[in-house]
Amino acid sequence: MIPPIESLNNKKIYFASDFHLGVPDHASSLAREKKIVRWLESIRHDAHTIYLMGDIFDFWFEYKHTIPKGYMRLQGKLAELRDAGVPIVFFTGNHDMWMFDYFTKELDIPIYRDPQVLQVGTQRLLIGHGDGLGPGDRTYKVLKKFFNSKVCQWLFARIHPNLGIGIANLWSKKSRISNIKREDAKFISKENEFLWVYCTDREKQEHFDYYIFGHRHLVLDLQIGDNSRYINMGEWVTQCCYAEYDGHAVTLKTFEG
Repeated sequence: MIPPIESLNNKKIYFASDFHLGVPDHASSLAREKKIVRWLESIRHDAHTIYLMGDIFDFWFEYKHTIPKGYMRLQGKLAELRDAGVPIVFFTGNHDMWMFDYFTKELDIPIYRDPQVLQVGTQRLLIGHGDGLGPGDRTYKVLKKFFNSKVCQWLFARIHPNLGIGIANLWSKKSRISNIKREDAKFISKENEFLWVYCTDREKQEHFDYYIFGHRHLVLDLQIGDNSRYINMGEWVTQCCYAEYDGHAVTLKTFEG
């Protein structure tokens, strides 16, 4: 559970999702990583909290004594911000659900796996990555339960890192974010957006001022009922969009054009 916040004290909360570091190739991933580091540096002066909302890595698995190589610039910047007292929170996505305690132990970054309520003053936000929510996609929902099981994680940990990470990297090259020009992530209508449907159904049970998610790879700001909005931040392979919350309103912004 995320502790409630009484006031942001003139600071802001930042949300970003779907960096997908590691794809489609090393050069473009490295350029994206450097851009993310520049973004983190640009917001450090007024960041109350930074929420990284899943699929930060296109693949991640923490062996007992090994993590995927690379991403040192991002990890270094996160360490620098944490040492400076800036709170950072991770959500796992469908690509990096095998994050365990590495970032928590090394960088004091808490990790959440399910949507969480964020209370700021009198406003309530429901935030998370967004995978496995709403109607449809039953096959993935079954696979997610298996991938999150101790049995699956134990079995994968038995594979040598060279082979396990190698297989995962090959799989990543076939993912929809690696083939962004061919993917079918297009907005058709609100009724066809499973996260909008999820938020609409959730709003009937309890009120939230904002629903903030990633996963969809579309930048969206859609009305929910009379007094709520569903925000999706898209991805950073082509869009580089993030959300900024000042305690009253959420604004979608793009970094470096």
